[in-house]
Amino acid sequence: MMTVTEKAAYLKGLAEMAHFDKETDEGKLITAMIDVIDEMALSIADLEDEIAILEEEIDEIDEDLGDVEEFLYDDDCDCDCCDDDCDCDCCCGDDDYVEVECPACGEVICLDESVLDEETIQCPACGETLEFEFDDECCCDDCED
Repeated sequence: MMTVTEKAAYLKGLAEMAHFDKETDEGKLITAMIDVIDEMALSIADLEDEIAILEEEIDEIDEDLGDVEEFLYDDDCDCDCCDDDCDCDCCCGDDDYVEVECPACGEVICLDESVLDEETIQCPACGETLEFEFDDECCCDDCED
């Protein structure tokens, strides 16, 4: 398949082979139209080159974003999350965070109190809306409430 620039060059060649008088009104019109087509073809080729460069940059950004997402949402922690002696870099041992499992996809999400106060969030893995309802009663066995 021919590119736009190749097609423009082909038209220019056809016009030159036609041996029309370039001094007539029709000849001037055809010459001007071919010049415009040639300029448009070059502009399109430049735009295609720029798009290819942008696609490469977008792919690099997407890869970098994937690395960031993997770092932020990494759930490969092998520690026992109920253990207060957790020394991993995740939020597992931090009392200010709560782990929530998405019922739709099973993704484990660490949330802090400010997010829980919102009462709903969207799962970062699947987009499912998660709702939180809290009662004022304590759920542990240590309290006498």
